[in-house]
Amino acid sequence: MNVALWIAAGLLAVVALAGGAMKVVTPKAKLAAQRGGEWTAGFSAEMIKGIGVLELLAACGLVLPRLLDVAPVLVAVTAVCWMALMVGAAITHRRLGQDKLVLVTVAYFGIAAFVAVGRL
Repeated sequence: MNVALWIAAGLLAVVALAGGAMKVVTPKAKLAAQRGGEWTAGFSAEMIKGIGVLELLAACGLVLPRLLDVAPVLVAVTAVCWMALMVGAAITHRRLGQDKLVLVTVAYFGIAAFVAVGRL
């Protein structure tokens, strides 16, 4: 079970790191031009960068507390926060009719729920 939790948390951390880094360093116009980037129209550049920073923090919070054995309960807390972020993402993508992206966010939500429950 521990190995499955590490794999799940690692997968989410990679997703969060990649998505967060892209949102932090890529200009809003370039994000909007990418497939699936239509959601950026409803957000300011600062809000997009803020979401990116939250994702970068999530990447750290999903693995570092347990890896370093410093307040390992923070992995579960981070997973719950990721779940909240995925609810917002699913709502945003649903409003835009991006059903495939809704399914992706639901899958990430499920993986995060597994990590949260498993690490508590």
